[in-house]
Amino acid sequence: MHQDIDRKLFSEEAIVEGIDRVAKAVTAHYQGKDFTVISVLKGSCIFASDLIRRIPIPLELGFCATSSYGAGTTSGELRINFLPEESEVVGRSLLLVDDILDTGKTMHALKQEFLKRGAAEVRSCVFLDKPSRRALEFNADFRVFEVEDLFVVGYGLDYAGRYRNLPYVGSLKPEIYAQATATQ
Repeated sequence: MHQDIDRKLFSEEAIVEGIDRVAKAVTAHYQGKDFTVISVLKGSCIFASDLIRRIPIPLELGFCATSSYGAGTTSGELRINFLPEESEVVGRSLLLVDDILDTGKTMHALKQEFLKRGAAEVRSCVFLDKPSRRALEFNADFRVFEVEDLFVVGYGLDYAGRYRNLPYVGSLKPEIYAQATATQ
């Protein structure tokens, strides 16, 4: 796997420091509130796990799943595969946690869906923010890192289901995904 990485962007140490910083900001915002962290599967599970262990106030944890990429490199039709129970949403403050904010379509759709289902507040927290790819106006309330327009993998981010288990974030060599890009 490591040989498929063009360059390392964020080391394990930098990731820990970034998550610590964001956890402090999240804690300050949600102090005294009933809130639920909603991890957007699959990509955010590693980030969400590390984040919630650094938030020293009561919280609940929920999950939702979306899909849009499949084995390709460009975003396709967004599908929401499942959402948390009503009791985890109605009247609560929610923090949507995702691995990357790219086009903005996933986070925007999820925010609207949770508000429609009765959430009192919906905020967003992303591990990586790639504003150069935004297809609609959406900004994360909390973010660990901003990243340039590269195909990134590691620390939960994947290409065709692989590389999620890398302990750092790196840019994937273009030749690794070139065939998929040519057929899209």
